[in-house]
Amino acid sequence: MPGLDDVMLFKPLTLRGVTIPNRVVIAPMQMYMATKDGFYTDWHLVHLGRYAIGKAGLIFTEVLCVEPRGRSTYSDAGIWDDAHVGPLKRVADFLRSCGSVPGVQIGHCGPKAARQRPHEGLKPLGPAEAAKGEPPWTPVASTDEPSDAGYHVPHALTTSEVQDLVATFGRCAARVAPHFDVLDIHAAHGYLIHTFLSPIANKRTDRYGGDRQGRMRFALEIAEAVRAAWPQDKPIFFRLSCIDRAPGGWEMPDTLALAQELRARGIDVIDCSSGGIRGANSIAIFKKIGPPAPGYQVPFAAEVKKTLGMPTMAVGLIAEAKHAEAILRAGDADLVAIAREALANPHWALHASNELQADPNFTFDYWPPNHAWWLQYREEIRRMGRTGAKKDAAA
Repeated sequence: MPGLDDVMLFKPLTLRGVTIPNRVVIAPMQMYMATKDGFYTDWHLVHLGRYAIGKAGLIFTEVLCVEPRGRSTYSDAGIWDDAHVGPLKRVADFLRSCGSVPGVQIGHCGPKAARQRPHEGLKPLGPAEAAKGEPPWTPVASTDEPSDAGYHVPHALTTSEVQDLVATFGRCAARVAPHFDVLDIHAAHGYLIHTFLSPIANKRTDRYGGDRQGRMRFALEIAEAVRAAWPQDKPIFFRLSCIDRAPGGWEMPDTLALAQELRARGIDVIDCSSGGIRGANSIAIFKKIGPPAPGYQVPFAAEVKKTLGMPTMAVGLIAEAKHAEAILRAGDADLVAIAREALANPHWALHASNELQADPNFTFDYWPPNHAWWLQYREEIRRMGRTGAKKDAAA
């Protein structure tokens, strides 16, 4: 029977000076459970800690907003203040103590700000929320077009304000650099950086608009600022909506051109997603074009990796261990990120270790020892029961 030495999903991956023990990544997921002023709590320690106990190789925080107006909701987590670091460090330390690599994502929600939490409707904040102590604020974006019908009209950032935000990204990266080993910059899903990249959203006439090079400038300057602030022995990921899924939008040739420029500026991995430039979220488009298939974004990761030879992370409805293994074996990506499946099964990586070893006896060697001996004991009792049942049937 094949052991884990033969399984790609459980081979370590070294990026710069960081070794990720396996290729299972817990993708950033906004949980809308931070305090009103952006702090992580014990809830986040338990939420992310369970994935470390489940032995995922790399575990990301949700997007940490670089300034208060960059929050989607009043329950978004932040990194705009030094005081935010303490609770985040506590989470990172626990993840590392379990053998996982702690990762952090930073970003700015841009025009998708001042909204209700998703489970409350994801509509723009209004008088009802203001009466409860959550008044709306004015979002910012590349231009003054709202990203969805009825959303607040954003303030179009001036050239100097854009440059200030570049510096802000660098400061926020420096804030978390001592405590996390991988950083991901969120530039997808209609958030601020994406509104500069996409020709659908960016109608600017200054140096941050116009042709593709102008529209890429903000993203590239952020990459430079973050790389300068982030330790040279630690990798940086960049999450992109590789295509807009809309006529006249950002397409794969644009992504390849940007990825090449990002690599030249010290970005190590392209985190390949898609959509979201218009509508409440990146799922809105599928209400029009139909539901996506499992792994629907893997071809984007494959094209970046095979065209540029640049490491990529695949995301998007990857739920089965054999599917994740096939993605890696095909050379379509270097890492596989799961999110909703991890919410349903925090021990996804551990169950995958059993399944991909194809061991009919279900050994639990990859599990934490304080779990493994209980589960091995239970399996032995089950085997005894199955053996007894077969003897009874034979008699």
